[in-house]
Amino acid sequence: MNSTPPFGFRRDLHRWRQLVTPAWVAGLVDGAGIAAPPAGEWRLFETGCGAGGAFAAGHIPGAGYLDTAWFEHGPLWNKVPDAALERLLIAHGIRHDVTVVLYGRNLLAAARVAHLLLYAGVADVRLLDGGFAAWRRAGLPLEPGPPRRYPAADDFGTALPARPDYLVDMARVRNLLARGDATLVSIRTWHEFVGTTSGYSYIDARGDIPGALWGRAGIEGDVNSMAAFHRADGRMKPAQDIRAMWRSAGIHAGRPAVFYCGTGWRASLAFFYAWLMNWERIAVYDGGWCEWSRDGANPVVCRAGCHAAGAPPDGAAQAIPA
Repeated sequence: MNSTPPFGFRRDLHRWRQLVTPAWVAGLVDGAGIAAPPAGEWRLFETGCGAGGAFAAGHIPGAGYLDTAWFEHGPLWNKVPDAALERLLIAHGIRHDVTVVLYGRNLLAAARVAHLLLYAGVADVRLLDGGFAAWRRAGLPLEPGPPRRYPAADDFGTALPARPDYLVDMARVRNLLARGDATLVSIRTWHEFVGTTSGYSYIDARGDIPGALWGRAGIEGDVNSMAAFHRADGRMKPAQDIRAMWRSAGIHAGRPAVFYCGTGWRASLAFFYAWLMNWERIAVYDGGWCEWSRDGANPVVCRAGCHAAGAPPDGAAQAIPA
């Protein structure tokens, strides 16, 4: 059966309103009649990392711009303090009751911000399926120039964070490991998971968190790839495919799941897709392998020695691109 009903929304997602198509975004921008419109005010943002120049060259008409550098900071790339996050959202006109539509040239950047908006308490966060590339494939127009500046809000409108359970720190992960009452899900490539590579130029340590299950990611050597979760055109795979992939690894909706990767971007997309599928007891470990590996008190496992062939059990690892 076709998984895409009229207006582009998908039957296979519980939160079907939150994954939108280029046609829906175009209708929103044009003021046309669309299905499942925002209940009140809305904001459209492109999200990137140092991508202001690319944005100025051409973006979705009417879009503002959010940079991930405003939401996280090195050297661990954890989120900014809650007070700073609240000031940032207010400055861009984002309240808890404003619909926020996000897209990105790198979909992971948009997912990173989407997760933090949900953590903060924005009730209606929507993501353009396939990102900027999907807009371009649809042949829709671009607009050059600076980003739209939405009027600042007077306040966020509710206590921030409204969903603190959506994000966990290193101390919480240690507690989870000690109690064994949640699943740690490593959203990393196979070779990152088993410890043959760290995956990052700025992370020296190889290995992973003991007890974590492999939730998959994308192409080896590309920390911006989530190919295991996407169709060839970059859109989200059917929910049943993702559930089956996770189920084969022992990852289930009925048990609390904490997603992590190197620094949070890939984990945020896995979180968002799980959230779309109505996995309620989910979170992102913000620090990920970058933070965990820097603390010598933390246990580390290198699984590479257990897999002589250096390949995943089902041959699912992606090759490093030429």
